[in-house]
Amino acid sequence: MALYAIGDLHLSLAVDKSMEVFGPAWENYVNRIAESLSHLTEEDVLILAGDTSWGMNLREAEADFRFLDRFPCRKYLLKGNHDYWWTTAAKFHAFCADKGLTTLELLHNNCHVYGEYALCGTRGWFWEEEQKPQNAKVLSREVGRLETSLQAAGERPIFCFLHYPPLYQGYQCPEILAVLEKYQVKRCYYGHLHGPTIKRRMEGSWRGISFSLISADHLGFCPKKICDAPTL
Repeated sequence: MALYAIGDLHLSLAVDKSMEVFGPAWENYVNRIAESLSHLTEEDVLILAGDTSWGMNLREAEADFRFLDRFPCRKYLLKGNHDYWWTTAAKFHAFCADKGLTTLELLHNNCHVYGEYALCGTRGWFWEEEQKPQNAKVLSREVGRLETSLQAAGERPIFCFLHYPPLYQGYQCPEILAVLEKYQVKRCYYGHLHGPTIKRRMEGSWRGISFSLISADHLGFCPKKICDAPTL
């Protein structure tokens, strides 16, 4: 039994948007994902840190969710900037119940418990995305969602998961970083960075917080183990 995490699977089993067009790093990526997930058991937990499916709605994403549901581990999904299928938690869980999908839940305005740990997170914010006047409102909403998730942790030690990196070489999101510091987060995992931008990632400690990139192509499509069986 262990906790794993990976982001940016970019599945497209029902839409014509394969990531293989981006070169050798993505070659045969769906089969590589299947191979890595086949080693997880129903006792394991997997965090999917955004950009899970290219489906524009739940109907288009259904094939991707069925693919993931084949593997028995419990899965908690964050929102990514390309998760256009994203809807309310109530609608998503109703959809899963109707389709017989039993292993998928959302990590959004909440936290989940893994032994002694709280699993918290949200999409986050990234200044390079959609430079529009409403950016301040979107950022404020994401900061609020992160704080809601971290508050739900109570006194438990926290593993925090974001889609967007809160910092990398040449960039910081001070609002997100301030919340992580406020709640004494020690370990933070993020996705979003691909290809040439991976070299700008932040790995290691910053003001007492350990950061790790978990985008799928960076990990070779094999989820990163966060910790072994929880202490109960």
